[in-house]
Amino acid sequence: MPLVNFSNLDFNQIKTSLRDYLRANSNFTDYDFEGSNLSTIIDLLAYNTYINSYNANMVTNEVFIDSATLRENVVSLAKNIGYTPRPRRSAKAVVSFAVDVSGTTTVAVTLKKGIVATTSATFGSASFTFSIPEDITVGVDENGLATFDSITVYEGVYIEESFNVNSRTPNQKYNLSNSGIDTNLIRVNVQDSANSNIVRKYTQSKGLFEINSDSPVFYLQEIENERYEILFGDGIFGLPVKEPNVVKVSYIVSNGSEANNISRLAYAGQLVNNNGASITTNITALFTDQASFGGAEIESVESIKKFAPQIYASQNRAVTAVDYEALIPKIYPEAESVSAFGGEELTPPKFGKVLVAVKPINGVFLSTTIKGDISRQLKKFSVAGIIPEIVDLKYLYVETNSFVYYNENKAPSATTITGLCRNNINSYANSSELNKFGARFKYSKYQNVIDNSHSSITSNITTVNMRRDMQVVLNSFAEYEICFGNRFHIKNHGHGTHGGEIGFNIKSSGFKVAGISDTVYLGDSPDQTLKKGTMFLFKLNSETEFVIIKQDVGSVDYVKGEIMLSPINIISTVVNRGESLIEISATPYSNDVIGKQDLYLQLDTSNVIVNAVADEIASGDDISGSNYIVTSSYSNGKLVRGKEILASSSTVSTPVESTSSQLPVQNTVTVISGMDGTTTTTTYSAGTFGQSTTTVPSSGSSSSGSSSGSSSSSSSSSSSSGY
Repeated sequence: MPLVNFSNLDFNQIKTSLRDYLRANSNFTDYDFEGSNLSTIIDLLAYNTYINSYNANMVTNEVFIDSATLRENVVSLAKNIGYTPRPRRSAKAVVSFAVDVSGTTTVAVTLKKGIVATTSATFGSASFTFSIPEDITVGVDENGLATFDSITVYEGVYIEESFNVNSRTPNQKYNLSNSGIDTNLIRVNVQDSANSNIVRKYTQSKGLFEINSDSPVFYLQEIENERYEILFGDGIFGLPVKEPNVVKVSYIVSNGSEANNISRLAYAGQLVNNNGASITTNITALFTDQASFGGAEIESVESIKKFAPQIYASQNRAVTAVDYEALIPKIYPEAESVSAFGGEELTPPKFGKVLVAVKPINGVFLSTTIKGDISRQLKKFSVAGIIPEIVDLKYLYVETNSFVYYNENKAPSATTITGLCRNNINSYANSSELNKFGARFKYSKYQNVIDNSHSSITSNITTVNMRRDMQVVLNSFAEYEICFGNRFHIKNHGHGTHGGEIGFNIKSSGFKVAGISDTVYLGDSPDQTLKKGTMFLFKLNSETEFVIIKQDVGSVDYVKGEIMLSPINIISTVVNRGESLIEISATPYSNDVIGKQDLYLQLDTSNVIVNAVADEIASGDDISGSNYIVTSSYSNGKLVRGKEILASSSTVSTPVESTSSQLPVQNTVTVISGMDGTTTTTTYSAGTFGQSTTTVPSSGSSSSGSSSGSSSSSSSSSSSSGY
């Protein structure tokens, strides 16, 4: 009788294998008839085999952390290699209020632990509660005011639980009833007995170091349904609890990230005086010093699978860049993404240093205090001679302009198409593929995201730009380095192609420098190699008329995607989002943009443009394509970012006439140079910068209004200190 292969898990394949087995046995004849009794038994056997095989396969998968699917199993496997998943974090806000107890004998006021504030109804149907885990006591000043100044409150419901210790049950574990607990806010106290006033405070242990038999510590670990259990020491590592001890646990159940950015709170706390009497009157309105922030969800299964093996591999030491990326989330749980790289990768190299960039869960930059704390903690794990350095986060923004072609016969309206595309784009922008170090903007996938927004969409033409925001130091000379980490595309190089146009591959928003009254912009001029170039300052007389104010204010490396600006005194910027910024954008050499090293990649949805265009060929209105509207596959030819700010006076001797946003083949500009007291009128054409020049004394009819040179001249209109 032949051997039968039972390795297949498909029901029909198992059934076929059983029939092949019976076919070799002449004692059975009706196995191949669906209505026979033996055929029914074969179905039953096949079904049973299928179920058992499935269960065995699932059990096997749950044994390994990379294939496990159930959170409980992933957490348990991570625990075996010493990894504790990050819990949910409560959003915290900073509030202040006062209570007037003048005319009483009160010398101190206590804000009781528990609820302190609640949200206003302006936040819709969702309501949030903010609490404190411990009492806060303040004294009464000479005016009879007890001021609770800048106290931190945590979003969530304050809950207390108690457990009686039973010595007859060894290795007792105390399971908390609720999920969504912020473990940083757990407070554990052990009472000698139910009737005793002696209470000992226990603290959470993070490891076995510096713990002896008398250490009042407890251990915390995650169990099923995202809940937690508390364990105590065994008399060797930690002080044990014994009957008739009573374990009292308090904690805050949080809503995580849902409670971020709440600024309007109302007082709802409980106050008592030094005699224990309740205070309910003369309480000022609660003022929110800082809106809620820092709320985060419990660590996902995918994150546990990623970091648990890395932590195990690091063995609590930081040697490689991967070790740093694995350890920092343990040191700073609010880290959303971490990038670490050796100083030898920089140009010029910084040997002996490891540079680390951290993106917090909520926020943009780390404070100086937090960066210092992370650096100190990392030194415990770093090898001798290696200095970790926490660097500021650098955002690399991706901007797109899409022309979406759609069949009018299948689409509700152009507005609907635009809205659907934007919804899909927003989902992609918030996905895990972006918003992290080492992320890549995938151009083909982005186009598919747009094409799949609606069945009527036939195609899309999308252009891509990348942007860095340069934070400037006002009223002070400073050098600037702007790294994009991606090669620049050179469209206008003035070397005989593209109509002989020159520069303006780099575009900036407007700003002002000392000594120049008009708003100026950054421009670029490639050299003959098309690998490097120089930066210059110019102003606008119209959308297409420009005046070069200052040459050689910096350099650009198109291959590396780096811009270097020489010392410059910037006095104001057009863009101001809480800080003075100059937006600098360029077209990437590849539409796949990569966030390298400390660059944090983001799709800036506020600068995503979606234009719906009727596809007349697809709709049948223009089958031959005679009147088909084409869209350029290249970015626009504007000279600057944003709205053009024109100069107050004109220095262009020949008006520029152009019917498009592209630069004309030939332009006449005026280059003002205060170094030698001359004004040079330069005409360029046919791809040659400075093909013909005419030099006139600066005392002539120049109406530039300012000089950008560092030396003063009696004939200049200004003794500029801009450079």
